[in-house]
Parts: sequence; structure tokens; C-alpha cells
Amino acid sequence: MEILVMAGQLILGLSILVGLHELGHLLAAKAFGMRVEQYFIGFPPKIWSIKRGETEYGIGAIPLGGFVKISGMIDESLDTAHVNAEPQPYEFRAKPAWQRLIVMLGGIIVNVIVGILIFVILTYKNGNTYLAAKDAKYGIVAYDLAKSIGLQTGDKIVKVNGKSIVDFNEIRSSDVFLGDNSSYTVERNGKLEDIFIPNNFLDKLADKKAAGQFIEPIEPFKVGELVPDQPATKAGLKPGDVITSANGKPIRFYHEFTEAVKPLKNKPLTLVVSRNGQPVTISMTTTEEGTIGFYPKLLLPVTREEYTFGQALSIGTKKAFQVVFDNIKGFGKIFRGEVSASKALSGPGKIARDLFGGIWDWNRFWTVTGLLSMALAFMNALPIPALDGGHATILSYEIISGRKPTDRFLEISQRVGMIFLLGLMAFVLFNDAFDILFK
Repeated sequence: MEILVMAGQLILGLSILVGLHELGHLLAAKAFGMRVEQYFIGFPPKIWSIKRGETEYGIGAIPLGGFVKISGMIDESLDTAHVNAEPQPYEFRAKPAWQRLIVMLGGIIVNVIVGILIFVILTYKNGNTYLAAKDAKYGIVAYDLAKSIGLQTGDKIVKVNGKSIVDFNEIRSSDVFLGDNSSYTVERNGKLEDIFIPNNFLDKLADKKAAGQFIEPIEPFKVGELVPDQPATKAGLKPGDVITSANGKPIRFYHEFTEAVKPLKNKPLTLVVSRNGQPVTISMTTTEEGTIGFYPKLLLPVTREEYTFGQALSIGTKKAFQVVFDNIKGFGKIFRGEVSASKALSGPGKIARDLFGGIWDWNRFWTVTGLLSMALAFMNALPIPALDGGHATILSYEIISGRKPTDRFLEISQRVGMIFLLGLMAFVLFNDAFDILFK
């Protein structure tokens, strides 16, 4: 069922974004009197289509993209039947370069607008709920990756890159992992100490085995929601119980509980809990995964900020463009060899699993869709032939120089771009399959 939920979210999100992206091209082309022959969401084979006027609107069977076919344009279809004929007034190639440039940028512009709108609406609707750094008073849980750079459980991180932090999540921000020469200032045993983060640290953090295992706040807790038909429910654990010991080991914080129970795979576990101020002993056998089946209710206080629409407009726009800046920084790390492409580049499988997840949550869905909208705009803006950015680069040259490239040059560049993109697609699909099946 989780696989179907992941696939459903991915297909819906991409269909929305691709449909709007191609609509940007279509509307711009029609505005300048260009003939649009086809508008499709998804790639062939065709599932359904309908013709309205000069344009066929349809849905393809492969839901990982889409296209608009504009008369007189050498595009991914590599249709060059028109090359030797005289340009017709309704063709793409017959229009001024500035109009053609706007048509090529139409999809990117729409994706940017959509991404900004999504982040602005989410910011206005949800506000900002976070753990204030001052409220993380017990310090951090340092997992193996954190220990590898010198952090210790119990450290209190007071500065990131020399600046005091307000939100605990600032210690896990993109500025830390995508920046250069980043550092934490920690308070340890009453003294301040700087911990430096290697520039290639993101490569380790991106490893599937390390997912979610870096830094967490040390949190007191009590039993929250119980999972039906699991050991905790069957043994009589109740919401609101405060676990004070596990197999005789004192428990105060949630990480102490998980560290005590995780090694006990399908083994006896005796808990002492405080229930209404009275000690209660509960015995059970853990699952094969070393769990007992409850969600913790974490007890550190959280801070919530509400925003006016004006504030949400500014903050949401900043969040949207942060996705673009992070992509630029990420590509920089790939080119410098600080992050391996196999870990940094994700295909549809990893996007569905790691971003959307197996539970349908509309807030998460729209957050990921907004992120993908900005990422799609960025990727399409790259000056690679066959992408919108490649067409825009050639058209910009034409506008500046006053010389129009030959149709033969456009055809060859399109073929080269398609070969590159197909190779990149094959790489990410293979990488996805290998990661999902063997890691």
C-alpha cells in the first residue's frame, strides 16, 4: 500500500507541475500567434486526447514528463520536415527572436510562480512551528555521523558559523551542509568549543544508511499514540505513561529508551512506568525489529509564529528561491568532487520514497510539490541543448549578435542535448534501482 501511495503522490505532483510548465509554453506561443499542434501531459503511447481548434490535448501513458509541439520548432520530437520549406507566418521560426525567447521561458516562469505561490500559501496557513534553541536545554543526541566530526551527546550547540541560533533546526540547515568551512560552536562542560564540518560531509549524510541519524535534541517524553496489535498495546501500556526504566536501566529521555530497546530484537522487555504517579511494571516481547509499537509524545516546548499575508509573501518567496540557491550550491559540490553524483542526483523512485513518503499528507505533498516546482525551473534553465535553457541561450545569442543559427545547427544541438539527457535519465534510473534494491 505504501508503494501505491508513494507512486500516486509522485504522479500527481509531476502531472500538476509538468502540465503547468507546458501550459506556460502553450499560452505564450498562442499569444504570439504561433500554431500549437499538441499539448500532452505524459509521454506516448497516447491514452486519451481531444482536438480543440488547431491543438490536440492529450494524456500519455508514461507520467514522467510532457510536451508541447509548436509548428516550425525543432524540439525533442526532432521533427525536421519543415526545415527546407519557407517559414509560415504561424510558425515558431518565423517569429522575432524576442517572442521565441519568451515562449521558451514560459514554462520556467510558470514553475517559479507556482513554486512561490505554494510556499507563500503554506507559510500563511501553517505559520512556523519550531523548537527554540534556548528550549533544547538538555543538549543534543550525537549519532555516529555527529561523533565522527567530534560532537558528543549532551553538547549544546550555541552558534552555527559563528552566529547565535534561534531555531534548533538551523543546525541542520542547507547553509551548514552546502556551505564551505562550516562550523558549530558547542558548550561542553561549561566551556565553548568549535567543531568544524568537512566540506564533503554532505556525501556521508546523503548515504541511505545514515538517513535521519545525525543530530536530534535530547527530549523527555511520555507514551503517545499506540499502534494496534503491537507488543505495547497487548501488554497494557497506555497513552500518558512515563517510562522510567527498561530491563532495569533508568530511562529519562527518548534516545535512552530507543538505545535500550533497539538491540532487543524479539526478546523479553520489562518496563517500569509511572501511571497517575504510581509505578506499574509491564512485561512484553519486542518485535523482530526491536520495537514495541508506540509513538512518543515529546515534551520540550515548541514555539509557534503566525504570519500576516504580507509577511508570508516575503518569507514564502525566500523559501522558494532558497531551493534554487541550494541546487546551485549542490551542483558546485558535485563539480568539486565533494559529493558523489550517485548520492546527490535522485530519480523518480528516490523522490517518491524519500520526499513524498508512504503516508498521504497534503501538507507534505504540497511542500514537496513546491520544492519540485522550483527545482524543475532551475533544471530547465540550465544551458543544455534540448532544455528550455539551451533554447534560451541560443536565442539570447541571436538577439545580441543579430545572427540566427542555421536549422542544421539547431538540429545537431538538439540531438546532442537529447543524447545527454537520455544518458542522465538512464543514470538516475539505474541509480534509483540500485539504491532501492541493494542498499
